[in-house]
Amino acid sequence: MAIILRLDRVMADRKISLKDLSEQVGVSNVNLSKLKTGKVSAIRFSTLDAICKALHCQPGDILEYAEDE
Repeated sequence: MAIILRLDRVMADRKISLKDLSEQVGVSNVNLSKLKTGKVSAIRFSTLDAICKALHCQPGDILEYAEDE
């Protein structure tokens, strides 16, 4: 897939744990963990919105496009 999730990097930069982000966003630890590791095929805009609000970031900070080889 050409879309790379960088949630782990943004969380590390903000020094926020998965548990804390989960509580702020209202998404389960399991689902956030899947996002963090990139093991998802879709993300809801409402979830992306909540994550960006909690981390004070832009969607482009979390999502990255890389061309397939």
